[in-house]
Amino acid sequence: LKIGPHVCTFALFFFLFGVDRKPNFVLMMVDDLGIGDIGCYGNDTIRTPNIDRLASEGVKLTQHIAAAPLCTPSRAAFMTGRYALRSGMGSTGRVQVLLFLGGSGGLPPSETTFAKRLQQQGYTTGLVGKWHLGVNCEHRGDHCHHPNQHGFNYFYGLPFTLFNDCVHGNGSDVLADLQHTLQNLTLLFYLVCVHMFGLLEVNLRLLVALILLSVIAAAVWYLPFKLLPTWNCIIMRNQDVIEQPMRVETVPQRLLGEAQNFIKRNAHHPFLLFFSLVHVHTPLFKTPGFAGRSRHGPYGDNLEEMDWIIGKLTETVDSLGLANNTLMYFTSDHGGHLEDSDARGQKGGWNGIYKGGKAMGGWEGGIRVPGIFRWPSRLTPGKVVDEPTSLMDLYPTLKYLAKDTEPDRHLDGYNLMPLMEGKAERSEHEFMFHYCGVYLNAVRWHPPGSDSVFKVHFFTPNFSPPGAGGCYNTKVCLCHGEHVTHHNPPLLYDLFYDPSESRPLTSDTEPRYSEILERVAKAVESHQSTLADKRSSDNHSQGNILWRPWLQPCCGTFPFCGCKEETAHS
Repeated sequence: LKIGPHVCTFALFFFLFGVDRKPNFVLMMVDDLGIGDIGCYGNDTIRTPNIDRLASEGVKLTQHIAAAPLCTPSRAAFMTGRYALRSGMGSTGRVQVLLFLGGSGGLPPSETTFAKRLQQQGYTTGLVGKWHLGVNCEHRGDHCHHPNQHGFNYFYGLPFTLFNDCVHGNGSDVLADLQHTLQNLTLLFYLVCVHMFGLLEVNLRLLVALILLSVIAAAVWYLPFKLLPTWNCIIMRNQDVIEQPMRVETVPQRLLGEAQNFIKRNAHHPFLLFFSLVHVHTPLFKTPGFAGRSRHGPYGDNLEEMDWIIGKLTETVDSLGLANNTLMYFTSDHGGHLEDSDARGQKGGWNGIYKGGKAMGGWEGGIRVPGIFRWPSRLTPGKVVDEPTSLMDLYPTLKYLAKDTEPDRHLDGYNLMPLMEGKAERSEHEFMFHYCGVYLNAVRWHPPGSDSVFKVHFFTPNFSPPGAGGCYNTKVCLCHGEHVTHHNPPLLYDLFYDPSESRPLTSDTEPRYSEILERVAKAVESHQSTLADKRSSDNHSQGNILWRPWLQPCCGTFPFCGCKEETAHS
């Protein structure tokens, strides 16, 4: 048997380099998914076979925690491996997420993401889907917060997020009460008309003031709010706006196609893909192939469509022969939105046995999320890890696997591989800190040598109406002032025995009661000493979220923005 020289050369190359090739990473994050929505986490009425398959072929984390119960701060922490407060992505007021693409807030250019670290290690990095961490700083086109500036070679998707304003007839998510007030002020103009017809005598100065007030109110309402679908609901490819406003009904197919094509283009060298789905955030999709298939109405239909998308992406990885060298990860940015419903029923997720949900601070339902890893050549199929872990752990885990040993700044996450490979039995997260905006809401403590996981709540959101399980009057819970109740002494639960946080412990029911509060207080003091006045560098302040016309991404000539993507995926 004769072997050609080119075959020998290839064999030598594979021996020297192929075995030690760095792994690929496919990170899949869903938006607003409840941990109780997935089959492998206990749901037996919604079909999620593709996600369940990932769990059966890999490792499932049962105590996987988001660093915040809302998307902007949670995603900032996920990307950086640090609490959002450290990068100024917390909030002191009612607005806890970025509201306008034309605002100046966002993930600071000085921050380091896992994409940037892997890019420095020779990886090709891509983000397909939702970003929601800002775009511009000082002028249109500086792109200081853009994914391309944070380590992603390629970006295709929504620089903002999917929200109700993107689809006509779904109402508005953005400061609806303020919009209502501004609309009412515009009605003052009718008093002017009444005066002009001689039906009402009005002082001239008052008349001029009414005219000015109504004109200002109309401008402040109409320009930023009435045109929100144009300003926020857009698609970008890298730094170019390619569709404005976007055709929502085709977004799922286009995102899936872009994610699949990114993997195919980069199959022969190390890559990182962050596939940030817009499912299952409202407004819910009405894709014909999935409409009416679920027992749980439109929300269930969207869940099953999302699972199908995960399956197609997994199929792409497997069909290219990449499975054994690719770590796949599935999670959600935070828990389901309990208050989101209409006359047809629930539009948000189900958080299983856990109390609370999206925007409810440290209650478990808003921060405990699915965590699934698949890597056939390295992770034992069907393994379950019950130890506390965090979305922030992805940053140090990816660094470790990419063999990045360069010094880094202070991190709050830990490498997950020892836990998932069975080389460690205990999580390095002895303490975890749960924030509501910039306010430290709760702390969990997993004492060494104990199964218990104690949770201390310093304050809790005031549910409305009284006795409800959420903030149904305001549609979202807030973190400050009259919207919360402070507890002295704090509320204390043991999540190991009471995961639903329904039975507060006391000194009579818990022998270690005083010790727990004392240990937590010392941990808080130590944690806060590492923050170094980051509260003063708020990149998500009330001023930074306001719409500024000169920062608005636009295709065409502002304010006449409008375009459609020429090629759509079938």
